[in-house]
Amino acid sequence: MPQGIRCCMDRIHPWLRPLTTLLLAMLVLEGCNALNPLCGSSRPAPSISSLSATTITFAQVQQGFLLTVNGSHIVSSSVVVINGTTLSAQVVSSSQLQVTLTTTLITGPGTVSVSINTPSGNTGDLGCTSGGTSQALTLTVT
Repeated sequence: MPQGIRCCMDRIHPWLRPLTTLLLAMLVLEGCNALNPLCGSSRPAPSISSLSATTITFAQVQQGFLLTVNGSHIVSSSVVVINGTTLSAQVVSSSQLQVTLTTTLITGPGTVSVSINTPSGNTGDLGCTSGGTSQALTLTVT
């Protein structure tokens, strides 16, 4: 233990030392992903595993295509990012969300980058960083 902490630990009643040591350990843990209990509920970075379709027609987009995005660590604040544009999504479960693709977003045939983003929580003074963006999958529009 560093000298400054050791000298202070000598002043703490012996039966409180284990509790104090635990408290100090919690304060120096880095981030919620390190299971820091002082961060509150953690928001791990989402992961994307598949799309309900990997190829669709532009005619389907014109009709409003409902795309299901499958993954993990999806929470109520998670959104879908299409070619860099954030879209509100319906969170179906912790492993699935849905978004409607329209011509406002997709203006013609080509490839579309699809990812999931979970906004980070309050970082505060405890070093609690969480959330993030998944890797991207490609959706082809013909």
